[in-house]
Amino acid sequence: MARVTHAASSKRRKKRIIQAAEGYWGKRSKLYRRAVETVRRAWVFSFRDRRARKGDFRRLWVVRLNAACRAEGISYSRFINGLKSANVALDRKVLADLAVRDEAAFRQLVSLARSAAPAAAR
Repeated sequence: MARVTHAASSKRRKKRIIQAAEGYWGKRSKLYRRAVETVRRAWVFSFRDRRARKGDFRRLWVVRLNAACRAEGISYSRFINGLKSANVALDRKVLADLAVRDEAAFRQLVSLARSAAPAAAR
């Protein structure tokens, strides 16, 4: 009885990694061991940065909102507090989009936040 080799599955596995390393520089795209190191590292960065992206976008929205609020003469924190007091359930993504694309609607939200804010905060 012949010895069982795993040549087909081994070749398939190696081919998958080499294809994932396509476009990498030099030996990283040609040699299996180098490709494995690089591809795994890339997967780690992808996993991490998919989560980091969410925080990056939130920071961007807050910066945009702060700039738009200051242009309307109110601070970002007072604006958000006023919206919470007025029971406006819009997230920062939508608010930042309104600030950039629809200034009239954003002005109405600012006036709503001003009127709903506690007296000490005005």
